[in-house]
Amino acid sequence: MPTARHLLAPLLVALVLGPGIPALVTAQGPKSAERSRQKQQAEQEREELRKKLAALKADIAKTEKAQGNAADALAASEAAISNANRALRDLAAEQLRTERTLDLLNKDQQQLEAAVAQQRRRLENMLREQYIAGHDDRVRLLLSGDNPNRIARELRYLGYVSAEQTKAIGKLQDDIAAIESNRADAEEARAVLEDIGDEQREQKALLEKEKGRRQTLVAQLTDKLGAQRKEAGSLARDEERLSSLVGRLASLIAQQRKAGQEAAARRERARAEAVARERAHAADTVRKDDKGSTAQAPKAASRRPDPAPAELPPPDGAAFAALRGKSKLPVNGELAATYGTKRADGPSWKGIFIRAPEGSEVHSTGAGEVIFADWMRGFGNLLIVDHGGEYMSIYGNNQALLKRPGDRVRTGEAIATVGNSGGNEHSGLYFEIRHQGRAIDPLAWINR
Repeated sequence: MPTARHLLAPLLVALVLGPGIPALVTAQGPKSAERSRQKQQAEQEREELRKKLAALKADIAKTEKAQGNAADALAASEAAISNANRALRDLAAEQLRTERTLDLLNKDQQQLEAAVAQQRRRLENMLREQYIAGHDDRVRLLLSGDNPNRIARELRYLGYVSAEQTKAIGKLQDDIAAIESNRADAEEARAVLEDIGDEQREQKALLEKEKGRRQTLVAQLTDKLGAQRKEAGSLARDEERLSSLVGRLASLIAQQRKAGQEAAARRERARAEAVARERAHAADTVRKDDKGSTAQAPKAASRRPDPAPAELPPPDGAAFAALRGKSKLPVNGELAATYGTKRADGPSWKGIFIRAPEGSEVHSTGAGEVIFADWMRGFGNLLIVDHGGEYMSIYGNNQALLKRPGDRVRTGEAIATVGNSGGNEHSGLYFEIRHQGRAIDPLAWINR
């Protein structure tokens, strides 16, 4: 039959640590609320640029001579298809990141639980051995009348044991708290995955609905769209519209760059003034100290660290120009029209048209910043990248625009998917490069 001391050790462990790993009882805020807050903040940051681009489009529309363009009936549906595709792609990327996080959390949980189990056994053995050996009664040892040196050694030994026990208990409690925190993070990750799944189902339903709507509209407008594609005046207006957009975007970029430079100059002046004040204060303190003041001169003001650099650098025109003759086509496909060739009875092609299967990824021909991503008559879902140095690349007739205005992109990064938006007859990509507003042969940038 076990003695009282045999029963006492496990009992003390239970009292110190509580009955098993504590369950998560603290209410955790839903992760969906945090995701919504982040999305709202991102949208607010884009709102000013979006308003400027909307005003720019409205100004261009006022100058239109031809109204009731057949492709305009497709605008809302094709824009909705683009938005749904982009949302699905973003959700898929977020889902992958969250699944990886959850996988790491599960592995950490297993390791923590194994460590806690091992620490429990070790601590229980330590306490049991101490009580079986009778080393728990310090008062009895002091009153035993034994050799003082032996008593001192025993007390020192008991101190070591107690310190080791305290350390073990502290480590065990820390690991239990880590398990609890880990479990909370895992629950939040699962909640995020559920939210993503709900959003994906909604976006897929919307996508199918808009695809059906567009298919119906195209069937109704087939004759009008065919005639429109061959009309010289319509093609000329498309070219004029795009040139007007590029010119206005160049002006907007210049304004933003100037505003950014002025803001940077204001920040630098404020920093310099703050440093000057700190130096003046330090010099004044030193003068007082020289006169016998007991005040100590403060340390020299350290320069405040510069803000963390953006993930991607701003557009660099020289870097883009250096890609001439070295880039790849934005999408693999058949080169159906080239720069300078006649386009029906209208103006010559200002870019190239690459036939490619619907849904193929379109890649940026160089690093830069997206400055336009919207539906536009004659070009459907249109995306424009500013490469700096007054260079722009233009990607038209897309099925989906994967980036938004303000996004920085790398060379070769996927920015859109191929389609036939804007009333185009064939699935493919319309691609231009412009410098200082003028179209130049994009094949000059391609290593063929």
